Amino acid sequence: MDQRLEKQMAFLLEADKSKLVGRQTYLADGSRKENDAEHSWHLALMCALLAEHAREPIDTARTMAMVLIHDLVEIDAGDTYAYDTAGNASKRERETAAADRIFSLLPEDQAAWMRGLWDEFEEGITAEAKFANTLDKIQPILLNDASGGKSWEEHGVREEQIRKRNLHTPEGSETLWDYADGLIRKNVENGKIKR
Repeated sequence: MDQRLEKQMAFLLEADKSKLVGRQTYLADGSRKENDAEHSWHLALMCALLAEHAREPIDTARTMAMVLIHDLVEIDAGDTYAYDTAGNASKRERETAAADRIFSLLPEDQAAWMRGLWDEFEEGITAEAKFANTLDKIQPILLNDASGGKSWEEHGVREEQIRKRNLHTPEGSETLWDYADGLIRKNVENGKIKR
């Protein structure tokens, strides 16, 4: 087999492991928690449908690629729960090491491209990265609301934690943040999120 194709296939098989990385957010029906592959697919679909709500014009295909690969590092680093203070202290170091290993499986040009997308997402400076991060933050809010606040209740999440985590969310889309903010307010009122 061609060496380039062999590397691409090895990367794709490695990426398949994202289906095994569990997250803390339940599916909309509350039947089980989602995995990283499902989360990334959902963000890509959200991007395709909601790009018109981005605060600035974005390259939709680039943003979709970004959200599809943004959590591949969790194959090695594991999913760090949004409100896990101890886990978040070492998250950057663990994820950077994972990015070095996982993206290096690709041919050099594609490794540089994907690593660049991952770094761009992490830096959150470009219009695409801001929108991708907005999607990454509002998707769990959407699913938590749909599942009756199951994960929020399970972890005793407080409103201030959610608001602190979402300080920059409006930078990608004020419209989507306003929608998510309405869901947060509703779930504070109904007791699913602690005051």
